[in-house]
Amino acid sequence: MSDAATAPPSPRADPTATGAKIRCDACPVMCYVAPGQTGACDRYANLDGRIVRTDPVVLMSRAVAAGGAVVPFGASAWPEGAADAVMTGIGSGTTYPDYKPAPFIISTELDGADMVTVVTEAIFSYCGVKVKIDTDRFLGPEGATVRARGEAVGHVTTAEYGSQMLSLGGVHHLTGGSKAEGRVTCETLLALCNAEAVDLTIDGGATVGVQAARAPVVDGVPERRMRVGCGSATIGMFAAQWQGLVDEVVVVDDHITGVVSEHQAGKVIGWQPTGIRIRGHRSTPGRYFRVSEPGPGWGGTRLTDPLEILGPWDARRGARPGLRLLMVSTTGEEWGYYVLDDALVPQPHPLPPRLEPTVRLIDENCEPALCTVLFMGGAGGSLRAGVTRNPVRLTRAVQAGAARLTCGGAPVYVWPGGGITFMVDVTRVPPGGFGYVPTPALVAPLEFTLPRADYLALGGHAAAIRTLDDIRARGGEYAIAARLAPPPAGAAG
Repeated sequence: MSDAATAPPSPRADPTATGAKIRCDACPVMCYVAPGQTGACDRYANLDGRIVRTDPVVLMSRAVAAGGAVVPFGASAWPEGAADAVMTGIGSGTTYPDYKPAPFIISTELDGADMVTVVTEAIFSYCGVKVKIDTDRFLGPEGATVRARGEAVGHVTTAEYGSQMLSLGGVHHLTGGSKAEGRVTCETLLALCNAEAVDLTIDGGATVGVQAARAPVVDGVPERRMRVGCGSATIGMFAAQWQGLVDEVVVVDDHITGVVSEHQAGKVIGWQPTGIRIRGHRSTPGRYFRVSEPGPGWGGTRLTDPLEILGPWDARRGARPGLRLLMVSTTGEEWGYYVLDDALVPQPHPLPPRLEPTVRLIDENCEPALCTVLFMGGAGGSLRAGVTRNPVRLTRAVQAGAARLTCGGAPVYVWPGGGITFMVDVTRVPPGGFGYVPTPALVAPLEFTLPRADYLALGGHAAAIRTLDDIRARGGEYAIAARLAPPPAGAAG
């Protein structure tokens, strides 16, 4: 629903001055907007001497026709069973510059309880995204700078199990560097938050195409799988599958390479020693660290030939001509089958048909490679003052669980500790839910829901509470403090 079309004339508008530029105060840029034009953000326009929002307000419902899934809809397309409609912060407008109530403070009845939902769009300079990339490929060294269009926008952070992690954005990239860095950072974050594709380059590493809910593209090649586990875990899961089919199995991994004959899983099922030697740092039996530098090869190593990690075989510890060796990566995408010759040197052979199902089993147990994008922001003074005249009470209510915070209707994780620092999966926010202002900063929709009595006890803006039916019927108006007088000479439009 776009309230721009249904809103009554602003009481601040001067009908005699509709030909003048209006100064919009929706963000610190303070654009002078000519009649019929939008500001730099494309989110607010001068319509007949009034500042109106150009984006439609998004309402949501757990539509019966959609099997209970949360779906967005507008006033022109109400689905069956949409009596549970709720308004999101998407397209609602902001509270900047702090002094005014949130654009919509809505009274609703939920399961017999009198509730209030405060709806706003928050301007975030203190924000970024955490990108989880499910791949075993080496993307770049930890701490390396991540760039978009040549500008620094973040860094590689600590890897997690089967995933590489990027931390992008933040106030220092948005506002602490050059104008180009801030602009590109903002554009990159906005694209990622709206589930669009972005190409990133990592210093000393790879070029990575990232898009929420899509497979990463590493150096131009789409990834298929994330690893089933480290090399040791793979041995533990599948040792019994290999017993009797092969004499030795090595699962190559950048973190922990596993050797079945030495591993506890092999010992428990009676696997015999083979005299194998691994070039690496031995941890516990059958588990080796640092067999290779990280890279785009087998199991996230630089290896294209896995035999590089093998030392001389020891006949005193079970090595013998004819011994059968399977080497495989943690995704099952790379494998090699070898037989020791009379000099105890492994020679490549075709993979026997009996071993093919065991390699496929590793692949089958790997989940698809995927990019996950989490928006992370700190909700500060501007939006909290739009909820209550005593902002710290809102912080305490959110931290205590007395006030439920959502982002475009999507559930969020709120970090413990001071402030309202939250994360949300961008794929759960309706499409186009994130915007920007050219300060530069992102704009994210937020909703705070709590019992009416609790809201009033926080010092909430009681006079601004409206019903959803009233909002649907009359819309809403962005309250500006702008003067309609012409801008100063030389002022930007």
